[in-house]
Amino acid sequence: MTDIPTVCPQPQQLIGIAADHGGYELKQYLLGRLREAGHQVIDFGDRQPEPADDYPDFIVPLARGVAGGDVTLGVAICGSGVGASVAANKVPGVRACLIHETFSAHQGVEDDDLNMICLGGLVVGHALAWELVRTFLAARFSGAERHRRRLTKIAELESQCADRSQSL
Repeated sequence: MTDIPTVCPQPQQLIGIAADHGGYELKQYLLGRLREAGHQVIDFGDRQPEPADDYPDFIVPLARGVAGGDVTLGVAICGSGVGASVAANKVPGVRACLIHETFSAHQGVEDDDLNMICLGGLVVGHALAWELVRTFLAARFSGAERHRRRLTKIAELESQCADRSQSL
């Protein structure tokens, strides 16, 4: 028996998506699937496969959109997904993770209130990527006291780091 939640239709959500050249093709695929599933999607770029582009130019605006509430959740894609995850997590209020399997796609939301999923466009195929995104979108934060306590500690750390950088 598995504890992976059933992926059922969810109410329409406003989803942000972004990718560099390494994730462009997968982004285009997921963009279509998300819209077919009834989600409103904001494309933060890149809007064409440009080999000289840089993932922070697309991932950071998406992360700011998630942190600021302009979009409900985010999907960030680069070649491996690693750079997208690093860049996204530099934005206070973002909880992004590189995901390559379904357990973490739902558990990250349930326990850690993950608000961005990061994928590797050169390492994850279309079918798996769509399954991961659907699982991520279907998951809900548990709200358990121990999880809220941990998130409070993370928010305090973000605040301390922001305070330190302001004083430099």
